[in-house]
Amino acid sequence: MAGEIKQMIDRIIEQRSQGNPALVSSTRIKLVMKGINPDKFNQDSANDPVILAKLQTLVQELGLTIP
Repeated sequence: MAGEIKQMIDRIIEQRSQGNPALVSSTRIKLVMKGINPDKFNQDSANDPVILAKLQTLVQELGLTIP
């Protein structure tokens, strides 16, 4: 299923920021610093296992729960 990376990025930003625009921005910056540019991915992006692993690691670091 294409777009899994985009969905995960959106969930991370949503859970971390809880609607706070400042936290949305800082979370996006954190993703970029981890080597994942959120603007690069969309619903048609192929699922790269390396990027998915990086996102899973970030989820654990942030203490989030993403199904």
